[in-house]
Amino acid sequence: MPIGRRQFLQLGAWMAAASQTPAWLRAAQTAEPPAGKADYSLRIAHSLVELAPDRIIRTTTYNGQFPGPLIRLREGQRVVVDVYNDTDLPEQLHWHGQTVPVDVDGAAEEGTPFIPAHGMRRLSFVPGPAGFRFYHTHAVAGDDLTRGQYGAQAGPVYIEPRHEPGDYDREVFLVLKEFDPFFSQGGDMAMDFLRPAEREHALEERGESAMKASLAQGHRHGYEVGYQAFAINGRMLGHGEPIRVKPGERVLFHVLNASATEIRSLALPGHRFKVVALDGNAVAHPAEVPVLWIGTAERVSAIVEMTHPGVWILGDLDDGDRQHGMGVVVEYAGHSGRPQWSAPKASSWDYRLFGQPDSKAATPDQIIDLSFAKQNAAEHGFNRWTINDVAFDMHSRKPMLQLRYGQRYRLRMHNASDDIHPIHLHRHTFEITRVAGQSTGGIRKDVAMLGGYQTMEVDFTADQRGLSLFHCHSQLHMDFGFMALFECV
Repeated sequence: MPIGRRQFLQLGAWMAAASQTPAWLRAAQTAEPPAGKADYSLRIAHSLVELAPDRIIRTTTYNGQFPGPLIRLREGQRVVVDVYNDTDLPEQLHWHGQTVPVDVDGAAEEGTPFIPAHGMRRLSFVPGPAGFRFYHTHAVAGDDLTRGQYGAQAGPVYIEPRHEPGDYDREVFLVLKEFDPFFSQGGDMAMDFLRPAEREHALEERGESAMKASLAQGHRHGYEVGYQAFAINGRMLGHGEPIRVKPGERVLFHVLNASATEIRSLALPGHRFKVVALDGNAVAHPAEVPVLWIGTAERVSAIVEMTHPGVWILGDLDDGDRQHGMGVVVEYAGHSGRPQWSAPKASSWDYRLFGQPDSKAATPDQIIDLSFAKQNAAEHGFNRWTINDVAFDMHSRKPMLQLRYGQRYRLRMHNASDDIHPIHLHRHTFEITRVAGQSTGGIRKDVAMLGGYQTMEVDFTADQRGLSLFHCHSQLHMDFGFMALFECV
């Protein structure tokens, strides 16, 4: 496919960043990868995906399918993966949620070498930590809705723990994804499901004043992305095989939100979800909820006891999205007929439910304040995003923070916009210690939804040397400034 001027400029920025790879990383790359056959092979290529018999799309996939193949690894056991790129543009494959070296992590901003167009890279690394992770492209998309996570480049990874309690009968992996994206201009969608719900007046005043000033100058709202098709495991509701269950079964659902930009919900009429892990990490307090709310790139592992026989729709609360595909049929043995849906009672999503309310976080070595803001339609109609008033510059790739290896840091994140931001830190796991003024602990994640006009605090230990990328996981936000680099020395 031909590339436009913006894409050409982006490609130049990527290559400039790659040419600035630090000496310590270049030295690490000189080691010969293991010879012999790879444990897994992934091939990036354009292919057709049949969401339904009358809805076939052309997109970019791994191994010609969506989702990409489930990769099961063993904690601490080295793996070799060959990645082939059959497209005309260089690619990055990010091992989301794993503590891998920079040359494997899959982020050009950190200096990871590209998988060249019509070329390949052999990757060798020790998987970890154990749990539900995933892999996805980390290419910049900008205004090209065929690139980056707008396509179908995502697949689940499960790293087997050394000791698995196995308190369930079987596992089911579900990958949620939207297709056929388009740009629109309008107001932000209301997202009022997060708790605590209290907003900070100063943050709200800053964000609302900036938006009013922009609109008063004649600007429209910045571009947002909508979608025309929705699917679970690559099939629209009613067009894939049902999840067949038996009464009394305990099914462990591993749910991945592989969206480029969207927050998803999931409910199963007559059933509840016992959340046992978030982003692959066991929660301190497993708790039952009627609805799962899953931010972009978040994962939830939850056990459902099959105690309500029938044929049901496991689907999104949004009627339009569910009716356009975001659901899957759950069919009990001995039952047939039209799948049923009934909306659950209104509920909220509160990370603290799965934590330790009386937990007292260890005193960090340093507290770092980060403020996120939106400049409405400031970049050719797209919103520009800043961290501490700075939009990320792919050309200079200058680290925002210098960290000392082994020290504990607290990120105090202030959201001066009404958007919910799924915040991700590469190559680390962090602990949520405070949400909207409320203390908590024992909730370890690699992505966390920060509510509009709210503050969240997360703690992590800088235990990965080199550069680590910090960003909002919305493709539309990170492509337009919402990124920063942390350098650990």
